[in-house]
Amino acid sequence: MTDPASSAAGPYADQSFQACLFDMDGTLLTSIESAERVWSRWLRHHGFDPVEILPRIHGVQTLETIRRLDIPGIDPQQEADWIAREELADLAGVRAIDGAADFVASLPDHGWAIVTSATRPLAEARLEAAGLVPPPLFITAEDIAVGKPAPDCYVEAARRLELNVTRCLVFEDAPAGIEAGRAAGAAVVVITATHSHPVVTEYPAIRDYRGLTTVHRAGEMRIAPSGGAA
Repeated sequence: MTDPASSAAGPYADQSFQACLFDMDGTLLTSIESAERVWSRWLRHHGFDPVEILPRIHGVQTLETIRRLDIPGIDPQQEADWIAREELADLAGVRAIDGAADFVASLPDHGWAIVTSATRPLAEARLEAAGLVPPPLFITAEDIAVGKPAPDCYVEAARRLELNVTRCLVFEDAPAGIEAGRAAGAAVVVITATHSHPVVTEYPAIRDYRGLTTVHRAGEMRIAPSGGAA
């Protein structure tokens, strides 16, 4: 579905939430060009076909992806640090998802967080490159021992906001993140702007944030078409 007003506000039109929790890469901004350039160089160096591996990297902590590849004779942390440095140095093509800046500007103070598998320095650099404001709460790779698809990151974000995670709305794009939101017990909206293939999920899917805003009252918020009434 590509109509944000009908797909996101529709299924959740009668539901209120206490906070919005956003994945970052592929959800608020696109960094695919940068990430895949760096990862492709690294994968070829270690004898992997990027076409086969790249679909698995999104939404997962870099260190976890490297460990899963089970490459003999390497230090996974050193390799993850190399990738992090290269991604920090290559921000070309990082840009906001359409409508994201206006949408997050409509959110109440302390009513949202970014929950990302990226490190904090990389997350901050990508947000700045995309022209997006930092969130009131950042949950990054350094904060969570077990990354997505485990629900820990979203549970922790809700805990720090002093909210019940089941009253939060999670915005995600990748299977690992969608599963994390599901496992946490949160409602989920899937952003498809960076996907070239359909995302099969029981959750509502929207391309981007154009035509959407939030309306909020007494600590509760709803997703609505721009100009919608509370």
